[in-house]
Amino acid sequence: MSLFDDVRDALLFREDSTVEGKLLTPIEQIIETELGHFSKSVSITNVDQIPDTPKIPIQNPRTWLKIPNVICCFVDMEGSTKLSAGLHDKTTAKAYRLFTETGIRIFHEFGAEYIDIKGDGVFALFNQDQPYSALAATISFKTFVYEHFTPKVEALTEQHIGGHFGIDQKTVLVRRFGLKTYQNRTDRQNEVWAGKPINMAAKLASLSTDNKLWVSDRFFGNLRDEKATHSCGCPSGNKVELWTEENMSDDSRFDFDTAYSLDSNWCEKHGRSFCSSLVELDS
Repeated sequence: MSLFDDVRDALLFREDSTVEGKLLTPIEQIIETELGHFSKSVSITNVDQIPDTPKIPIQNPRTWLKIPNVICCFVDMEGSTKLSAGLHDKTTAKAYRLFTETGIRIFHEFGAEYIDIKGDGVFALFNQDQPYSALAATISFKTFVYEHFTPKVEALTEQHIGGHFGIDQKTVLVRRFGLKTYQNRTDRQNEVWAGKPINMAAKLASLSTDNKLWVSDRFFGNLRDEKATHSCGCPSGNKVELWTEENMSDDSRFDFDTAYSLDSNWCEKHGRSFCSSLVELDS
């Protein structure tokens, strides 16, 4: 068959009214609309703080907000695949509620500017001037997991379900995607945070085992006060450095070469005062 025949057959195929196409017409229209937006320029508005959710743009499809040095605290369950919604539905439901609802409420109590659920965990966003609140919130949740969540779930399931914990900090872009309203509902829209910190915090959390918190060096650099880096001195009276430097240079998943890990939870004797003192450092 000649090249001429190939071209002729292709033209006849296009003119054939019986050809239906691959996609439903409404789907093709959606794709054409979004490709049109993709071909046009984007408007970026710089803001200093994480805005209230209603102020995050959704109407103009090409408008984004840019926020510097957002802190992301990411926590999720370690070993959650051992829980079965089919075989142990009531226990699984109780465990998920205990972990997720407690996480949301703790981060809220410490002044997180944005909180969302991701998989079987929670991520919370803090502004750049809240590093000690972000740390105090995560250690508080970490302490809860160690002292309450893990033993209670293990008593019911005979499975060790712990926690993963990670913190990172960097610039993000944000806007809302989805339908602004649908039958007077707003549950078909959500905020999308584009940038490194949520992804990196989640990856750091994935390294976490045995109730250990991992943070990036760019977040750790904010922790200049001794209360955030050294112990209270219990039980010996000697204050010791709490963080371990971790080499990340051989792990291509991360865009930084150094992280820091923390084993400790709040001290039984001084935890409350240390926590309060940390939060006050953000004032």
